[in-house]
Amino acid sequence: MRRQAPYNGRGRLPEGVLTEPTGGGSMRFKLISCEIFAREMCDAVVRSPHRVDVEFLPKGLHDIGAEGMRARLQEAVDRCEGAECDAILLGYGLCNNGIVGLFSRSHPVVVPRAHDCITLFFGSRERYLEYFDSHPGTFFMTSGWLERGRDAGELTQLSIQHRTGMDLSYEELVARYGEDNAAYLRETLCDALRNYGRLAYIRMGIEPDDRFERESRALAAERGWAYEALSGDMGLIRRMLAGRWDEADFLVVPPGWQVKAAHDGAILRAEPTSS
Repeated sequence: MRRQAPYNGRGRLPEGVLTEPTGGGSMRFKLISCEIFAREMCDAVVRSPHRVDVEFLPKGLHDIGAEGMRARLQEAVDRCEGAECDAILLGYGLCNNGIVGLFSRSHPVVVPRAHDCITLFFGSRERYLEYFDSHPGTFFMTSGWLERGRDAGELTQLSIQHRTGMDLSYEELVARYGEDNAAYLRETLCDALRNYGRLAYIRMGIEPDDRFERESRALAAERGWAYEALSGDMGLIRRMLAGRWDEADFLVVPPGWQVKAAHDGAILRAEPTSS
């Protein structure tokens, strides 16, 4: 027997949508996650009391726009249809609405209430917002971004940056648009880092050594930015993989319902699909 969970402040989940079992029984989850979390998610999987099947998707999904990202994620969710699975777990935040509209026909979908991945590294959206508000212009770095954030593979050609020419060198901009226009485009569109002045490396406690922190410090020095190392928090990630989905930090989307953005502190909500 498994207990039924509260439903995001708007009543209770429909009958049959359940969370962790009572009595210590084991469930089976499918985790679909951005590869940025590869080390953190793998650490949480081995600690989970449940069976977790894992699929990592490339970091480049963040760069192809909300519609393209949603389509790729929906394909991954659809591959779970008919599989033996108690719930699908998403290693994503709202991510510029990249998960809006996502649904499963046959499984509950569990999503952290987070605007983006940094919330998961901080362990709570409250802690992230507190730091964000007091340290504007901070560029965050983790082991995943250093290991996997630079090579989007085939997604590079589909990225918004590539389609708009924002990834062109100054010389390529001059050849295409002329020198005056190239200077303007470079200043206003292509220099995505111009508003940053600080690099914060988030140390999660699962790194093999200090290589990532040293690389982050070197990147900050190269750009002339201030540098800070922060202690991350694995709590949110581990609770998701352990099946402890408290209403405050997770949205449980019933089968046949879809993820929607909530324009309040909840960040996410669920509503029935139209079909």
